Amino acid sequence: MTVTFPLTGEPLALDLLNTESATGDLVADPAGLAAWLAAQAGRLTPVAAVGAAEVSAVQAVREAARPALDAARRGEGPPAGALRVLNEALAAAPSYRVLAWTEEAGTVASAYRTAEPARRLAAELAEAAAELLTDPRVGQVRACEAHDCVLLFLPAHPRRRWCVASACGNRARVARYYARHKGDTPV
Repeated sequence: MTVTFPLTGEPLALDLLNTESATGDLVADPAGLAAWLAAQAGRLTPVAAVGAAEVSAVQAVREAARPALDAARRGEGPPAGALRVLNEALAAAPSYRVLAWTEEAGTVASAYRTAEPARRLAAELAEAAAELLTDPRVGQVRACEAHDCVLLFLPAHPRRRWCVASACGNRARVARYYARHKGDTPV
């Protein structure tokens, strides 16, 4: 089975939340998580082997990030339990910066975490959730307006209504067209 992700390229925390789509949990097993991590190449520290521990860690962060984001979008304080889970993930694999020199980029600073892969991955995703929750634009995060879609996005344009215009947007436009012209067809 090939897993395809309906929406990537949003802030990392939204990409994580969007792994739970209307069709199910896209990171429910190691193969699904490995595919999602491949789709996020360059945004997370690579994980050599994805197993049940990594799946469990990612799902725990996602399940804590969702109610925290829902509250933040409403301008409310996040649930204490969600913050506890996110803070525990951050504390389990603290990061530190390492400076290096390259001819191409000059001095660069990279974050490193010393922890087992599952904890490191959970910490990186919890950090992404923290960045989104503290972003002044968190109230602008929207849910796709398509009736059968549960994906979230941060619109670059205030008129954006769908997660992917060529998918959900087209389905919505076709549905409106058929609804308007339903009575015009001769029997």
